[in-house]
Amino acid sequence: MDSGATSGRWKPGQSGNPSGRTTGSGAVGKLRAAISGQVPDILAAMTEKALAGDVQAARLLLERVIPPMKPEEQAQPLALPEGSLTDQGRAVLDAVSAGELAPSQGAALLGAIGTLARVAEIDDLARRIEALEGQRDDQS
Repeated sequence: MDSGATSGRWKPGQSGNPSGRTTGSGAVGKLRAAISGQVPDILAAMTEKALAGDVQAARLLLERVIPPMKPEEQAQPLALPEGSLTDQGRAVLDAVSAGELAPSQGAALLGAIGTLARVAEIDDLARRIEALEGQRDDQS
């Protein structure tokens, strides 16, 4: 096997078919090569049409150049109770159901509370393990 495959796998950047079709030789590659020199003229013509009131030309140009705007939600202050994480989760759900908080913001807060619960659980387990190890050391 002198094709570069040492363990049945090709090296990165090495073709599995060195005598195969070259990159850009397909129909799309040929089309791109044919119009590549005309792109400035095509853009100028599309811009002229857009400026003359062609809504489709304007839309095409704008969709390709300007990224779509994403909706933004304003931050909403929310006072969470000092109680348990469950109490805090219920407060978030109450705020969403009352319309004080957007559902996506409520979901994000509930996710954060869930993450906090997992972190608190890990902390609690670490404390328990340390206590058990301390008891074992005292008995030795």
